[in-house]
Amino acid sequence: MAFNAEHQEKMRAEEEKARRNTSDIRHKILVVSGKGGVGKSSIAANLAVWLSMRGLMVGLLDVDIHGPSVPKLLGLEGSRLINGPDGIEPVRYRESLKVMSVGFLIPDENEAVIWRGPMKHQLIQQFVGEAAWGELDYLIVDCPPGTGEEPLSIVGLLKGADGAVVVTTPNQLAIADVRKCLTFCRRLNLPVLGIIENMDGFVCGHCNRKTDIFAGGGGRRLADEFEVPYIGSVPIEPEMVWAADSGKPYIGTTRQSAGWLALREGFEVLVSGLEQKNTENNDKEHGTMRIAIPLFEGKLSQHFGHCEQFAIVDTDQAAEGIAGRQDVTPPPHEPGVLPRWLGGMGVNVIIAGGMGQRAQQLFTQNQIEVVVGAPAESPEELVRSYLNKTLQSGANLCDH
Repeated sequence: MAFNAEHQEKMRAEEEKARRNTSDIRHKILVVSGKGGVGKSSIAANLAVWLSMRGLMVGLLDVDIHGPSVPKLLGLEGSRLINGPDGIEPVRYRESLKVMSVGFLIPDENEAVIWRGPMKHQLIQQFVGEAAWGELDYLIVDCPPGTGEEPLSIVGLLKGADGAVVVTTPNQLAIADVRKCLTFCRRLNLPVLGIIENMDGFVCGHCNRKTDIFAGGGGRRLADEFEVPYIGSVPIEPEMVWAADSGKPYIGTTRQSAGWLALREGFEVLVSGLEQKNTENNDKEHGTMRIAIPLFEGKLSQHFGHCEQFAIVDTDQAAEGIAGRQDVTPPPHEPGVLPRWLGGMGVNVIIAGGMGQRAQQLFTQNQIEVVVGAPAESPEELVRSYLNKTLQSGANLCDH
């Protein structure tokens, strides 16, 4: 018991150190996949470069300890990390892009990294908690494939991250592994920002004709199955392979080919989604939001699945808290229907008596905050208590 308490205290100290060191970073995005070889590192590196080309300050953290690809992708082989006055100095790819990778610690690129779990966790903790990241608009994290120690460590240290971009290829072998990755994100309450389907066909460098290598559409079907955004598909091109081997990010080239356009459009979808989420969060901070209360016989429904109506309450500080209320009848209850329906109505928060874990996850994926265990009060009283931060929540009567 004493060992467990000591371990938990150490973990809390590490998380607090990481939180302080990354407090000046606006957005933190993890790039993950359940399977290796799907082009995850290439997506992460091109995303970081594209963001920096837009005039943003960006960090790229490579925690793929056993297969660090970022130094090669950015032409930074041979670079080394040094200690500065504010901590470990990341390597600069350009003035607006800072890079950290275990590849910068290995003198011989052919040397295998043979480390056990504690050493890997310690390195990731140093990269997050001791690197001189400074003020950044974005931190992009290139995670190793799978759902093992390294992804678990980075998710624990970067609590409050915006979420994960999941990379897959269209073939069913990759889809099966990526499905496990999506389950991993759910269990850790890490929002999935979207799925990118990489290597969606091969585009000939001479005739620009696209040939499908794998059966297509697997990524889109997976997004539909898990009810997460589909960011887009990216074909593979000879120039893209050449750029990766030459250490020149493809998004930085001038040839606006099908792959280049697909990358840019996918990144724009991702960033616009984050900006929309920021706008909604700003509305919350300024007291303008829409709150849903499930009702049964005109009162708060203690079991979410039994609700007959929703009280939709609009709030506005200028109107002294509550600006208006309307009671609406929901569509038939089926998995995923109500979160999408309320999200489409612009609901930011749902206050419920009891709600199952699966339903809570679906609301979170639709960017709706969930408050459970609310007392049996009127919708207006519940909303006022929520706005005043005095809402007393009890047991979740529907926790299954």
